Amino acid sequence: MSLAICAIASEVSPLAKTGGLADVASALTRELHDGGHDARLFVPLYAQIDRTGLTLHAVPNLHGFSVALGEHHYRFDAYTARLPGSRALVYLLDCPALFARDSLYTSDADEHRRFIALTRAALESCRHMNWRPDIVHCHDWHAAFAPLLIKTSYADDPALGTARSVLTIHNIGYQGVFAASAASDLGIGVPADRLEPTDFAAGQINSLKHGILYADAITTVSPTYAREILTPEFGMGLESALAARAADLTGILNGVDYSEWDPRWDRHLPIHYGPFTLPRKAALKQRFLSDNGLTTANDRTPLLGIVGRMTGQKGYDLLRGVLPELLASRNVRLAALGSGEAEYEQIFRELADAFPGRALYRHGYDEAMAHWIEAASDIFLMPSRYEPCGLNQMYSLRYGTIPIVRRTGGLADSVTHFDPLTERGDGIVFNDFDSNAIRWALDTALEWYADATLWEKIMRNAMRADFSWAGQAKHYVRLFERLAATKRA
Repeated sequence: MSLAICAIASEVSPLAKTGGLADVASALTRELHDGGHDARLFVPLYAQIDRTGLTLHAVPNLHGFSVALGEHHYRFDAYTARLPGSRALVYLLDCPALFARDSLYTSDADEHRRFIALTRAALESCRHMNWRPDIVHCHDWHAAFAPLLIKTSYADDPALGTARSVLTIHNIGYQGVFAASAASDLGIGVPADRLEPTDFAAGQINSLKHGILYADAITTVSPTYAREILTPEFGMGLESALAARAADLTGILNGVDYSEWDPRWDRHLPIHYGPFTLPRKAALKQRFLSDNGLTTANDRTPLLGIVGRMTGQKGYDLLRGVLPELLASRNVRLAALGSGEAEYEQIFRELADAFPGRALYRHGYDEAMAHWIEAASDIFLMPSRYEPCGLNQMYSLRYGTIPIVRRTGGLADSVTHFDPLTERGDGIVFNDFDSNAIRWALDTALEWYADATLWEKIMRNAMRADFSWAGQAKHYVRLFERLAATKRA
């Protein structure tokens, strides 16, 4: 069964990326298209997108169309481009008034309106093209009003009135909350009585909650996270709304785009390696250490890697006291890349200052450096407080870089603690969110690393793990097919 799928997301790799959402939106669209489905992804044409080598094609009938949100009127132009490595199209929606900002996301007063307009523009594009999607796939809070709009504003529309909607929650910590006084920003055709009454009476509107209330199906990015967000600890205030929709909630683990993330052909690496050429990984590590001013006496000095957003979610609190002790007392090196909250950035700045030649911190996000750290490191640290899915631990496995993770969310679903007796498993998994647990995990990893034969076994186990999108996309297709078979009359 060939499906028409309209996907709406706030970012897409490699054009506009701050995290894993961009990778998922891109890879899933490619996989669905290559599987014979008419999958079209709609994203903003941000000013930050590097247009060098990017061929944009204006879409007929989508030049200068307008979107009205209350008293605000926005003019959009739509362009298409090919996603790298595929014939799949991404639709880039151009509206400088909304998307010509200094960053993809802002704290501006109209932040909610930027993405309601994106959602409206994507749906209007379907109408103007007379394209009838079977499924409207909404990623995170940025597109979470699409299910409500389909059932209100577009309920009688020939192109959209029978479409089924799927909301994918990538991180429930981000909900798109704005003032109830801005309800008119949803645009025409949304009755006030369809807005969640408790929040509205309290003076706010929660974008993500409305997606949960009105989507025909809800997915999140790992089976364990699907169970966790039904609890107060992880539901971030939305656990009751989710519990009411529990029968419609599914956890589908994200996949990995191995055309981009595989050390055998990674375009960012000067040296390539695989499970049968592991000495080349050691050579790559030495090159990385040398190029970045990290001194070492021999190639058996373990390198710890970190790539991620510097936020409390990622568990860097646990490293605040542990890493200085480790760098001072053990022969290890550290390479960290990321940006975010100042207090967590400061942890790694202070480490780099206190341990020159032993610790490296690069601020910001650099795609090439992210690949380098994944490939050159021996151990990858992801001690997350919570982790909806996570991709870096799955990248690490393919690179033979052994992940240390906390047993939560997608980390629990993708990394198996190694058992020296059976020689099964591919990482180090700890349970408790405290410094003693991360110390145990690091000590265990370094003990195993000291045994070169044992460590090579763990590496080979890790590199056999397969989280390709070819397998993961099938879960989405089955869900989409089931919904499309019961399209609303």
